[in-house]
Amino acid sequence: MSESASNEGPVPFQHPDEPHREGLAQRLNWLRAGVLGANDGIVSVAAVAVGVAGATAEIAPILTAGLAALVGGAISMALGEYVSVSSQRDSEHALIAKERRELEETPEEELRELAGLYEAKGLRPETARQVAIELTEHDVLGAHLSAELGIDPDDVVSPWHAALASAVAFTIGGILPLIPMLLLPDGVRVPVTFVVVLLALAITGYVAAYIGGSSRWRATIRVVIGGAIALVATFAIGALLGTTGVV
Repeated sequence: MSESASNEGPVPFQHPDEPHREGLAQRLNWLRAGVLGANDGIVSVAAVAVGVAGATAEIAPILTAGLAALVGGAISMALGEYVSVSSQRDSEHALIAKERRELEETPEEELRELAGLYEAKGLRPETARQVAIELTEHDVLGAHLSAELGIDPDDVVSPWHAALASAVAFTIGGILPLIPMLLLPDGVRVPVTFVVVLLALAITGYVAAYIGGSSRWRATIRVVIGGAIALVATFAIGALLGTTGVV
């Protein structure tokens, strides 16, 4: 993107609820990794802690298992996000390099291709060519990347940002169920943990739906039901193992 484009103010007549701003992919990447990391942290750590609590009322095993799930899960989430986003970034960089090379070697053919893309969207041939010419004069690489590939060269996602957001969010989410499990007495720790976890999942589900622009309540109910099933299943397994004397 040219320097003049980067210094432009808000787009005239832009709807306030539509994100026509630079860095959108980066911000959505942070939010996506953060919300998913928090959701995974809440469910996985709570499931492990509740499962152990179903087998024993002693704090030491619950603490050990909970911390192991917290640390291992945070590292796993960070590595997974880093590998996934790195692959995406490498693909985007390869496509950018290919497009830059084609523009250097066959500029006229690329101009015709760009005009053809706008013509296919409904513009008249002469209008499409004029649009292609003006966009090429403004920012030739950005025009082709946007029209052909949907890529903004100044907004390629960062794997480090995604990994950090995921690890921090997982840790915060995982700490939430550990607090009642470790601080409350045996008789109430599991029920209170259930309530805390389901409330936290409702929040993350709502936020995830808000970011994605989908139905808030459907996504919230879906994630809450999934978390409840995980908690009930692990507690039942822990209780079964505890009562049968296996552990």
